[in-house]
Amino acid sequence: MPETVDDAILKLEGIGKRFPGVVALKDVSIEIGRGRGHILLGENGAGKSTLINLLGGVFKPDDGRILFDGEAYHPSSPLEAFKAGIRVIHQELHPLSNLTVAENLLFEHLPRGYGLVNYKQMNARAAELLAEVGLNVAPTTLASSLSVAQLQLLEIAKALSNESKLLVLDEPTATLTSKEVDRLFEILKRLKARGVTTLYISHRLEEIFEVGDDVTILRDGQHVITRPLEGLGIPKIVELMVGRELAKHDAFRGDSTISGEALGVSGLKVTRHSPELSFSVAKGEIVGIAGLVGSGRTEAVRAIFGADAKAAGEIRVDGEAIDITSPKDAVAAGLCLATEDRKIQGLMLDLSCAENTTITDLGKVSRNGLIIRKQEDGHSQRLVRELRIKTPSIHQAVRTFSGGNQQKVVIAKWLFRGPKVLIFDEPTRGIDVGAKAEIYELLWKFAAEGKGVLVVSSDLPELMSICHRIIVFSDGKIAGEIAREHFDESRILSLAYKEYSRVRQH
Repeated sequence: MPETVDDAILKLEGIGKRFPGVVALKDVSIEIGRGRGHILLGENGAGKSTLINLLGGVFKPDDGRILFDGEAYHPSSPLEAFKAGIRVIHQELHPLSNLTVAENLLFEHLPRGYGLVNYKQMNARAAELLAEVGLNVAPTTLASSLSVAQLQLLEIAKALSNESKLLVLDEPTATLTSKEVDRLFEILKRLKARGVTTLYISHRLEEIFEVGDDVTILRDGQHVITRPLEGLGIPKIVELMVGRELAKHDAFRGDSTISGEALGVSGLKVTRHSPELSFSVAKGEIVGIAGLVGSGRTEAVRAIFGADAKAAGEIRVDGEAIDITSPKDAVAAGLCLATEDRKIQGLMLDLSCAENTTITDLGKVSRNGLIIRKQEDGHSQRLVRELRIKTPSIHQAVRTFSGGNQQKVVIAKWLFRGPKVLIFDEPTRGIDVGAKAEIYELLWKFAAEGKGVLVVSSDLPELMSICHRIIVFSDGKIAGEIAREHFDESRILSLAYKEYSRVRQH
């Protein structure tokens, strides 16, 4: 940790931030060394997002002061933060969807000539930035056509365009493939060599040693420790994050009784020209779907759920063929889908926790078309207790919740429905180690109750620790299926790259 002001590019002194019913940060003091890789850790709700929103000009502190590069720092907007030299890449990405990749990259400083945008110069500069981060798309591509992983790389390229002094990255690898993660780490090492400071937030603790020199841990909005990473192991980091020694939850639970078919998929075609997909999930079984970003995993589960129209195929629940043309049909048949994008597709952010958790079965909390608030509150309080959702009140809008607690609300609403089959698309994306363990416990509980569980995840160790079987997607096809006794990360990856390699060979 830096010992003098000159060594610190950023100083937070006694920072406090409050929201209605919540103390998000309390008396937080941190120094971040110039040109260092600084890691910020903490459970969901620890105050990490609030802190980076203060740095990014989204919020203003209620107490304390911030010094950046030796001067008082109090931006009133993200643009002011950007101009000062701080670039925040948030976990939830919000590009200018109707503009091109080049326009998104250089929006704050478009090259001009005679008062008009110089598109040739703009596209040429954009091409250089895209090459630097390994994003293989044309500068003229519309941002709306990019995948989540591609948008992440776009945001990193945007940060490079301004030569930021401090780069803040919130869960930057959550949607990246291993190859893209390696590329990101190379970029961060080059930035460090240039003297750029990074503040890096991740729940993937194994990767922080690749990019970090120092670490700060927050817990319940308060500063726990800031120290060099050297000599600090993951078990101790977890203990500091959660305030206790975390029990081991990575041992597979094979005690559920597997019987009959919970979910059957035969001849599913996502589009008219896509390959057919056929697989099943038994009652009491957890089946994983692995594959690279863009392999068709999300498209398949959305078609099963009726969120997107399928071109062909049969869906069965409990052995009975179901005509699913909409999510309403799927839910009525006992299918539930916790989507990859919880904020846009999973929650109604301006409604309360109570309203979100009971929305899937209003018949349980209403009479004659009117909501009975006492019943709604009772069910919601039970779910909040069972899932350990952190909130000062069930009447708090879920927009104010941390990412992990929002994810728990998504799961709570489907638990309230009482499904036969649960489909999870990236169930622990952006969730801390403590909350992950709780999610895994829930999945095993669902299986033990005889439900079928289908899990899509980019985290191979996660799938290998919780699943009975793993189905591997590659370029829209099922490249293979691996039984638990044959789980091997290299084997899964070789299948994931199988169809792409075949295309390159031809």
